[in-house]
Amino acid sequence: MGAREFSIETQDLTRVFRVKRREARGQTREVVALDRATLAVERGELFGVLGPNGAGKTTLIKILATLLSPTAGTARVAGVDVVENPWEVRRHIGMVSGGESSGYGLLTVEENLWMFSQFYGMRSGEAKKRIRELLEVVGLADRAKTKIYHLSTGMRQKMNFARGFLTDPEVLFLDEPTIGLDVQTARTLRTFTRGWIDDHPDRTILLTTHYMYEADELCDRVAIIDQGRVLACDAPAALKRGLQGEAVFRLTVDGDRDLGPLLGRVDGVQRFAHAARDGHTELDLILADENALVPVLTAIQGAGARLLSLEKREPTLEDVFLRLVGRSLTEVSEGGGEPPR
Repeated sequence: MGAREFSIETQDLTRVFRVKRREARGQTREVVALDRATLAVERGELFGVLGPNGAGKTTLIKILATLLSPTAGTARVAGVDVVENPWEVRRHIGMVSGGESSGYGLLTVEENLWMFSQFYGMRSGEAKKRIRELLEVVGLADRAKTKIYHLSTGMRQKMNFARGFLTDPEVLFLDEPTIGLDVQTARTLRTFTRGWIDDHPDRTILLTTHYMYEADELCDRVAIIDQGRVLACDAPAALKRGLQGEAVFRLTVDGDRDLGPLLGRVDGVQRFAHAARDGHTELDLILADENALVPVLTAIQGAGARLLSLEKREPTLEDVFLRLVGRSLTEVSEGGGEPPR
């Protein structure tokens, strides 16, 4: 068996920002956005970086795409050091950022994409054929002659998704590519992304997301990141198998209740998260074993709460995050939860 080929490698990658202190004029404080992140992404992988907003995902991609310099550590993309030779790295990569709405407003959708293709030296005929195909994929074929300033933000985002795949990059960075998109479009883009990497085993995609469903559905392997640190890295199924020895339950009780202090005192409760929804409270529990459920229910009843539903679940990536961090991914992501399916 030959040696593994890595499209992306980082070693102790760190980025520290200096920000002004609100309470002290002229003084700054350090914010660690990326904390000694070490990753190795194989050629042909669709590799996910899963974490809440502000975890360091975008900082990681910006360094790998040569848009930001690291404070310490090293990173190589397509075998090239991102600091020593950024221009060479850029020849091998593409990038799509969710919510991005760039484009030259006086040009049409078709003209914008064609111009971008020429930056990468694509033959004109090949570029026009590829543009037509990608506009069909993202549902913009009927907008090919529309000027950018007439497009909604969502349409511009779909155009930029097409732009990312247009040049058939060796390494493609997708930073929250489906955020803010409608249900059908998000589903279509996920399907296309998975199909593209399956059809191009010599290519690599690094996807950042705070959507558990997206990471679970698409990714060959996932790195879970929080506060700039890589906490775990494995295939989604393997990460979830790590919780098989524990019992995972979801409970719903009446009212908007903070049961955290109560559950923290119950033996056998490994981790828990709670969220108020529509006049009731959902509790996600990771217990040492099923026997720990009895004292949990007794404590909830003793607090005057009424149990509305009880479900034992198979572990999810949300549970893996909860086990690693001590709070749910949904809790710490603004507008978190599942993506449009």
